[in-house]
Amino acid sequence: MIRIFRIILVSITICFSNAALFAGQITPDIKQLKNSPPESVLFIGNSYLYYNDSLHNHFKQMADEKYPGYEGSKNVKSSTIGGSRLKHHNLDHLLNPKAISSINKFELVILQGGSGEALSKKDRKAFAKKANEHIKKIKANGSEAALYMIHAYVEPHKNFDPNLIRVIEEMYVTAGNKNQTLVIPVGLSFENAYYQRPAIKLHNLDGTHPALLGTYLAACTVFASVFNESPVGIKYDYNGLINPVDKLFLQKIAESTVRTFYQSSTN
Repeated sequence: MIRIFRIILVSITICFSNAALFAGQITPDIKQLKNSPPESVLFIGNSYLYYNDSLHNHFKQMADEKYPGYEGSKNVKSSTIGGSRLKHHNLDHLLNPKAISSINKFELVILQGGSGEALSKKDRKAFAKKANEHIKKIKANGSEAALYMIHAYVEPHKNFDPNLIRVIEEMYVTAGNKNQTLVIPVGLSFENAYYQRPAIKLHNLDGTHPALLGTYLAACTVFASVFNESPVGIKYDYNGLINPVDKLFLQKIAESTVRTFYQSSTN
């Protein structure tokens, strides 16, 4: 009887804890870019972007399909450093004319932070400071900025925590709102996909890096956020490596996640 009471008490505690957590959840101020669709895009981040033939490659294939003449291979670029955080990128150099290929100025610069930047108050503070600095420079350059909300760890990663995605969400949305910058809810797409299909493999075995399906989902989420258009119906499947069932599921997850996330905005 005592054991049953303890189980009930723990369950009630968890429910109230989660309710309080969601009750304090902030919502994004910005729900679409001022300049959409951007003709040129630069991704800045780490291995979360360059795994699986690089997220920017999947994104530009989707963009080329939906927007004939987009020239994604020319106008979508990526600059990544393995294990990097926002502070590790030489943004001044990357914003210089023709620093990457022949592009004088990217219309949109997407910033992806490190996975460890959400783990402590000190790290979150450093992330917020550097995000503010980077976004100011991007805007001063006449470009738009966006923050790529990362996914959370899953087991067996040593830093797995079922509530980490809430911390990540708050960290990115707070930075986005402070800087009046779009937040791309990739981490929430991962969460929603796992909720609907717990057995789906979005992570590699290390519990941190994205598997191919995770990268595809992330690309769909970026597409939906940047172009303010549903990715459902896109034919691109990475040369048949993503089966039709998974492709449609991930497209729908990205569409619903982005729609719900931006509809929560009060603007």
